[in-house]
Amino acid sequence: MRDAMDGARAFRDFQQATGIARNILTDRLRRLVARGILERTPGPSGRRHIYTLTPAGRDLFTVVVALRQWGERHAFGPAEEHSVLVDERGVPIPELRPASSSGGAVDSDLTSVRRAG
Repeated sequence: MRDAMDGARAFRDFQQATGIARNILTDRLRRLVARGILERTPGPSGRRHIYTLTPAGRDLFTVVVALRQWGERHAFGPAEEHSVLVDERGVPIPELRPASSSGGAVDSDLTSVRRAG
């Protein structure tokens, strides 16, 4: 998903970005298409296909940003270089944080799940 949001469209793009085996990538892309997250259409040449995000796939943007930001904070050493998501002006986007109905910051200690039914 991250790579699709970063501009990967062709099978080759995904394979170069992830480095995973062709058969595994084929299966993952097939599943994302089957679940309505990616759409597979013929490319300009008609020989290969391209993958584009569907509305459901674009709805995952906030989730991917949250995971990316978590990785930026926790998956790298202090001096280790890593990518940073920036806006159209090249400025890093603000950290995503859940907020209460009054706008205050919340975390797992300040929330609960209300079961349906």
